[in-house]
Amino acid sequence: MAKNISKYESHKFIQFVGINKLEPEEQSIIKDISSEFFEKLKRKIKELEQIIVHLKFYTSGGRKKYSFHIRTVASTKTFESCKAHDWDLARAIRKSFEDLMHQVEHSFKSDQTRKSRSGMPSKGRGRLAQRRGL
Repeated sequence: MAKNISKYESHKFIQFVGINKLEPEEQSIIKDISSEFFEKLKRKIKELEQIIVHLKFYTSGGRKKYSFHIRTVASTKTFESCKAHDWDLARAIRKSFEDLMHQVEHSFKSDQTRKSRSGMPSKGRGRLAQRRGL
């Protein structure tokens, strides 16, 4: 039976690194978006154990540039996203989580457009070889 995890209980599964240097408003933005994507990832990865959100930011010319490295730890596989960086905090973390979601979907994707090969004869013989009696 699946256990419902509230928004505040999900923070024990999410580890934040480097957000203590930010303002409280910025910290709440990161925690809210992380909780939102935690629920989405929990639906995709059944055995999700932990999410590690690592924030790095750089100041140049009075502006902050944010870079996120997010890693998910599951019992079967680990996924990592380190491609997202932006001047806007919310946009940067969403880019990183969306990249992570794309990796998860790609990894668990099963291609159902191909036909089953169970009807093929053994030893790699095709239909033409069967007609010729080879």
